Amino acid sequence: MNGHYNDDDLDLALFALELEEPPADLRASILAATVYRPAPMFSRAEIVALTLITTAIVALIGFVVAGGGTLFAHSVQALERGLVETFSNYSTLGWLAVGGATAIWLSLFTGFQSNPASPGKVVETSIR
Repeated sequence: MNGHYNDDDLDLALFALELEEPPADLRASILAATVYRPAPMFSRAEIVALTLITTAIVALIGFVVAGGGTLFAHSVQALERGLVETFSNYSTLGWLAVGGATAIWLSLFTGFQSNPASPGKVVETSIR
């Protein structure tokens, strides 16, 4: 093969083909599938974290079930003792009250609404 190619005949043949007109809403459907596509509900990191947490909970439940009723009873009692000790401490209750009051006070200024996601500025350019 020589290194000289001439594609003019091929180009003429391709441009002579009758092409079908694109659908009227092609541009809108492409933009809807790309630029204006809604953000996913969870990011990949959040899905991994939720999967790990769910796996750990299922594993703990499996360990408790495998250990029998006494292990479950002891686990519930230990959880109860920990909660009672935590919430009987006046300092802990005070900090919880301060945190709750601060959250309510700040919510009054924002109208109990989260900040809406601001759409990115899309600049339409035409390159033809």
